[in-house]
Amino acid sequence: MYENNFPNKRYKHTLNFLQKHIPISEPILDLGVDNPFSIIMRESGYSVENTKGEDLDLDFSSVLKSNAEVVTAFEIFEHMVAPFNILREIKAKKLVASIPMRLWFSSAYRSKTDLWDRHYHEFEDWQFDWLLEKAGWTIKNRAKWTNPTNKVGIRPLLRLFTPRYYIVYAER
Repeated sequence: MYENNFPNKRYKHTLNFLQKHIPISEPILDLGVDNPFSIIMRESGYSVENTKGEDLDLDFSSVLKSNAEVVTAFEIFEHMVAPFNILREIKAKKLVASIPMRLWFSSAYRSKTDLWDRHYHEFEDWQFDWLLEKAGWTIKNRAKWTNPTNKVGIRPLLRLFTPRYYIVYAER
């Protein structure tokens, strides 16, 4: 299930958190195109539909048309200019969302070749909580984990104990 090394820890933590809060009987709308974690959710028994690649800052149609009981958003809000807007439009009563946290010792991620693969936001946990609460969500549970690397240096050392990922379960 977890073939390559990079996302293994993230996928394992994300799946465990999802399984803790969401029964497989509840259909999921996953914000973002079909991806390796969408496949993992399906292989774990979840019924998952993905958005189609539309600009979720401007086009809420997938969210508005969906009858899913749960919306998941794994590492997508940092790519959006205004995630508040889509968070307000979600009809589902449950949300599981994760973000890469802002690291004080590293600048925001920015791909030089892919215009979509950039982080407009890198949140601190309190900022993400505030965004969700302002959009009408009540956080019921949260977790953080690190993302160590096998490299040598000050930043890799800091990654051993500085949380990189933050996940929440929220309800309306």
